[in-house]
Amino acid sequence: MQNEVVSREEWLEARRALLAKEKEATRLRDSVNAARLALPWVKVDKDYVFETPEGRKSLADLFDGRSQLLIYHFMLGPDWEAGCTGCSFLSDHVDGALPHLNHHDVTWVAVSRAPLDKIAAYKQRMGWKFPWVSSFGSDFNFDYHVSFSPEDLAKDKVFYNFTPMQPADANDELPGLSAFYRNDKGEVFHTYSSYARGPEELIGTLMILDRAPKGRNEDSTMNFVRRHDEYEEAAKAPSCCH
Repeated sequence: MQNEVVSREEWLEARRALLAKEKEATRLRDSVNAARLALPWVKVDKDYVFETPEGRKSLADLFDGRSQLLIYHFMLGPDWEAGCTGCSFLSDHVDGALPHLNHHDVTWVAVSRAPLDKIAAYKQRMGWKFPWVSSFGSDFNFDYHVSFSPEDLAKDKVFYNFTPMQPADANDELPGLSAFYRNDKGEVFHTYSSYARGPEELIGTLMILDRAPKGRNEDSTMNFVRRHDEYEEAAKAPSCCH
């Protein structure tokens, strides 16, 4: 299927109309960012312990000497054989950002409930460098509403993305992003969380595809995505003869 073909002058008129909407979206994004920064904080009083390659660490330890911590809730459960495809897609974009984040006083850490050895094996398979720790045996994932026990899923509703939802629409693990701040006293505060499609802007590939002629070209959200080592080598541009 092909879009309407017009003259250059007609294209410029349509493009300027779109530009006005793009500028409006940029201003709205700036407004949303400002509102996000203005959110009140919640002090974290609970002691969470994580298994890391360097041993057991607290939530405060994960800051690694910085004042800001972003935790990506990566879907990899204790009995999963591989990490979530969508989480893997997002995580492919992280390593290149790490030097910039660290220099700007931000630490990025992925957290999953899978045991550390399973995390390490999948991380090696994907070739990633970012810190990734296990919350197995901790309430952390449950308290931040990204993991659900069989008992949770047997209830009438589960709480995800700040909304009660049907357990049939949930899973034992779901994705999210949470932000924390640590002050000079060592106190830790939860400042922000985002779920479902909330962290989508972190996926640069999607932002690039949005500017391609066919866009994301998907039947449902990210249904085209595979783990980066699972794409067929033979997959090339389709021939007009097929």
